Amino acid sequence: MEISELLLSEFEQETAKTRALLERVPAGKGEYVPHPKSMPLGKLAAHIVELTGFGLTVLTTPELNFSAGSFKPLPFESGEQLVKVLEEDAAKVRGALSKVTDHGWQQTWKLLFDSKLIFEGSRFLAYREMFVNHVVHHRAQLGVYLRLNEIPIPGTYGPSADEPWKG
Repeated sequence: MEISELLLSEFEQETAKTRALLERVPAGKGEYVPHPKSMPLGKLAAHIVELTGFGLTVLTTPELNFSAGSFKPLPFESGEQLVKVLEEDAAKVRGALSKVTDHGWQQTWKLLFDSKLIFEGSRFLAYREMFVNHVVHHRAQLGVYLRLNEIPIPGTYGPSADEPWKG
């Protein structure tokens, strides 16, 4: 089995978990922050979705220079809006993921800001660290934000306090 096939299965599972959490993001809480140094809830939820587009960049380019692009932040409107964008971007990632060869995973990928190197490693490491792990990290943060707003949290890697196993 090729690496891409294994990662596609993981991508589907992680995307489903992300979707389940984003579906619970309330439109009226976009400015909520649990601490003055925290990112607002709407910005955090939108960032999670934006990371899927970043994953596509890792899969389809040799590098990304943040200073050379015209990144436009995804505005937060509602959980439904975020799920819609997530689904659109996930479809693109699926297509790109299926095309990366085992050799392609070994190629070097770089993340830069101007001439400053932020990351350099294999495409596989960039995909896992800069994309998948990054999504999981922020998804956990979002779960805390929702919990603090009394919004039930879906089970992710097992049951949650709000959704115990039914068996």
